[in-house]
This record gives sequence, structure tokens and C-alpha cells, in this order.
Amino acid sequence: MKPTKTVNIHEAKTHLSRLIEEAVQGEPFIIAKAGKPVVRVTAIDAPQPLAVRRTGFLAGQISVPGDFDQMGADGIAAAFDGTPNGAE
Repeated sequence: MKPTKTVNIHEAKTHLSRLIEEAVQGEPFIIAKAGKPVVRVTAIDAPQPLAVRRTGFLAGQISVPGDFDQMGADGIAAAFDGTPNGAE
């Protein structure tokens, strides 16, 4: 994904027409004041860039036990009924 262009306020005022045309073409930009990003300019009808999805990037690197939904159940129950670790 291409990084978003950042311009300072003076540059934005000087080149506003060109920057707006680029935004209309799908290249949004950020206006910064004293180096701090202030606003993002994007075309209203421009499609929003999709977030990069990394489905399966941990495949084979982790394992989930079959009883993961019961892990810590005694401690959780104890927290609700006030007994230490489920002891009665």
C-alpha cells in the first residue's frame, strides 16, 4: 500500500487545486501543522483503501487445546461467588 502524502499548510494553500485533483483521482493527502498531522483530505466518492489482511499468517505456529473454553473456569467461578479458587 502506498503511503499517504503529507504536506504542510503553506504547501497545501499554494498547490490546493493540484492536491484536490490528486485526491479526486484516489490519492488522499494529509495536511500537517508544525509537522503534526491535522486533517486528511480524500474525495467523497473515492473508495477507502482496504486494510491489509494477513489471514493465516500464524498457521502452524500456535495450537489451541480442545478444552480452551473451559480453561480457568474454576478461578472465574470463584471470582463470582467469592470463594478462593472454587474452594467451599
